[in-house]
Amino acid sequence: MKLNSSIQNVEKEQIKFLKFPKNEVLHIKKDQINRSIDLRRALFLGNLERQKVKIVFADENGFKRVETTIWGITDKSVILKQSTLIPLQRIVSVA
Repeated sequence: MKLNSSIQNVEKEQIKFLKFPKNEVLHIKKDQINRSIDLRRALFLGNLERQKVKIVFADENGFKRVETTIWGITDKSVILKQSTLIPLQRIVSVA
């Protein structure tokens, strides 16, 4: 998926106020698998080395980027600090 320069940076504290559609942003199965691998790696980096990652995701208004530590992953969401959740199907990339 190509992203343009219209990605808005947000603070993790703002995420709980965003609205997320239910549809998947990555339509190719291989991209979804790679996202899962990247998220697991980011989870280990956060838990072992306290390293932050950049997550690009889409809410109802467009693409957003947050730099944060991933604290956990469930079947449906990524858990950030203060129990902030981002739905898995709305995450575009993790770096």
